[in-house]
Amino acid sequence: MTRIYLDHNATTPLRPEARDAMIAAMELCGNPSSVHAEGRAAKAVVERARAQIASAFGADRADIVFTSGSTEGAALALGGRNLHGSAIEHDAVRAWIAEDLPVAKSGQVQVSEPEASTLQLANSETGLVQKLPKGLAVTDATQAFGKLPVAFNWIDTQMALISAHKLGGPKGIGAVVMKRGTDLPAQIKGGGQEMGRRSGTENVIGIAGFGAAAEAAARDLANGVWEQVREFRNILEKALEAGSKSTIFVGKDQDRLPNTLCFATPGWKGETQVMQMDLAGFAVSAGSACSSGKVRASAVLTAMGYDEVTATSAIRVSLGPLTTEEDVLRFAEAWLEKEKKHRARAA
Repeated sequence: MTRIYLDHNATTPLRPEARDAMIAAMELCGNPSSVHAEGRAAKAVVERARAQIASAFGADRADIVFTSGSTEGAALALGGRNLHGSAIEHDAVRAWIAEDLPVAKSGQVQVSEPEASTLQLANSETGLVQKLPKGLAVTDATQAFGKLPVAFNWIDTQMALISAHKLGGPKGIGAVVMKRGTDLPAQIKGGGQEMGRRSGTENVIGIAGFGAAAEAAARDLANGVWEQVREFRNILEKALEAGSKSTIFVGKDQDRLPNTLCFATPGWKGETQVMQMDLAGFAVSAGSACSSGKVRASAVLTAMGYDEVTATSAIRVSLGPLTTEEDVLRFAEAWLEKEKKHRARAA
C-alpha cells in the first residue's frame, strides 16, 4: 500500500526546486571566502540564496545570518540574554529562557515585557498562531515561514528564527533574521563569516537548497496553495469529529496554521495511535514525547491546562502542499476504524 505522509511539521519532503539547486551547487569547488573565480562563483550562490530568503520572508538580505538550523539559531539569538518565555516554546528555545510567561487555555501567551521576551509565531504541535506584541526580542518563525503571509519587516521583532526543512528545503540549514543594528555576539568564532556573527565555511549546497525552497514556498503562498491545504485540513477535522464524539480538537475555531490538526482521545495513548497508524500506512506524530521508555504528557497541552490523561492522548496530523483530499479521507477512515476498536476494548 502506498504510504501517506502527514508529518510535515516535523520535516517536509525536499522540493524539486531545492534538489535542482543543490545538485548545481555540488558542481562548484570554490570556497565562498576565496577571491578567485571559483570562490566568487560559490559566493554568488550563497548571496543569491540570501536574497531569495530575504524576499520570501519580507526582510533585507543583509539581515539573514545562516546557521545549521533553528536549534543553532536559538542558541545564537537567545544565548546569554536571560529572556522570558513560556512552556509552549520548542525545546531548542526553552533551553535558553525563563519559562515564566502564563499560557491561556486558548494557547495564547501573555507577554508583559516584549523587549525581554521570546514568543513563537506558530506552535508546531497545535498549530496555534500567536498575536505578537510590538518590540518583541525574538520570535521562532520556523513553523510559520512559508505557510503564513508574514513579513519580518511587518512584525516589529528584533530577531526571528527560520529553518529550511520546514518548507521543502534540506535539513541542516537555517537562519537568524535580525533587525539592522541588533547586537548579536558570535557563538562560533573563527574566520568571521556571516558578517562576523557565525564563523565557519558556509554550507553552500544547503544554502542553495534553502534559497530555492523559500522562493518556491513564497510562490505557493501567493497562489493560494495553503488555502487549499486548509480546506483539506477542515475536511479531515469534520470527518473525525463526526465519527468520534469523545475526541477533543485542540484550537478548533482559533487561528491555526492551515495544515495542522491536533486532537486527543482521552485514554488512548498518543504513541499507541502513532504506531497503529504507521502500521496502517500513515506517518503522523504524537502530541507526547517518549523518553527512556516512559510516555510523558505534552508540555504544550499541559501548559494550556489540559489534564495529564488528555495531554498523553494527543496526536498531530500536519498536511503539505501535495496532500490530497483522498489522502485525508483515507486517514480519517483508517483512524476511525482504530478508534472504534479502542472504544470496544475500553468498554
